[in-house]
Amino acid sequence: MSRLDLFIARMVSQRACLNHAAQLTASIAGPVFELGLGNGRTYHHMCSILPPRDIHVFERAVASHPDSTPPEDRVLLGDVFDTLPQALAQFGATARLIHADLGGHNAQKNDVFARKVSPLIAPLLAPDGLMVSSDRMYFEDLEELPLPADAVPGRCFIYRR
Repeated sequence: MSRLDLFIARMVSQRACLNHAAQLTASIAGPVFELGLGNGRTYHHMCSILPPRDIHVFERAVASHPDSTPPEDRVLLGDVFDTLPQALAQFGATARLIHADLGGHNAQKNDVFARKVSPLIAPLLAPDGLMVSSDRMYFEDLEELPLPADAVPGRCFIYRR
């Protein structure tokens, strides 16, 4: 598969999984966390399928498109290894949906990062809350769910508390 094909598969899968997760968590109260804003495409999509007031973004430095930039009071700036524990203290285990697209272009580095960050993400999820990730994560107490039909296996993952 070409790099372009891999990118398209990731984007198609990300959209499919986020739409699916939004439906599955519609009856759950609680915030939504977007881990990594980037240029804001995914955040912008999430605002169209979820109440924007519920979405909190974790980012080192905001550099998104102006149409895809969250309000300042919903941005947690800093390294996720610092901001995720802060969010746990602030919100507790209340997140109905967490989305992460934090990896880069190096699969080995992404895997090492996923192993380190997974234990900080899991405690934030509410019962029946979902985690959608572009990388395989490593959770001891979350169940991996089947992907929706329009997602490409291996390009996105869904986990449930």
